[in-house]
Amino acid sequence: MAYEPKIRNEHTDALMDALLSLQTPEECYRLFEDMCTVNELLAMTQRLQVAGMLRANITYHDIVERTGASTATISRVNRCLNYGAGGYAMILERQQQKTQEK
Repeated sequence: MAYEPKIRNEHTDALMDALLSLQTPEECYRLFEDMCTVNELLAMTQRLQVAGMLRANITYHDIVERTGASTATISRVNRCLNYGAGGYAMILERQQQKTQEK
């Protein structure tokens, strides 16, 4: 069964197609710098970092200390890891595979 996102419409489809057209990290940086505020990009970066730390069974207290993320953010990421669409898990697995290949 295919995953059907709750937010899917022609505009979000266009955004996903645009993201999939990016070919290099530099292209990603250029698009996200234009599309997001610095704080939005840093928040997304922090959430991915938190997800990795939660997967590594690091405590909320240590995550707060290391990342500066609020416990509310950590809880939200944890909820997504456990009950979300699987996006964090997919990306974390791919990052781990890439690291192991080096």
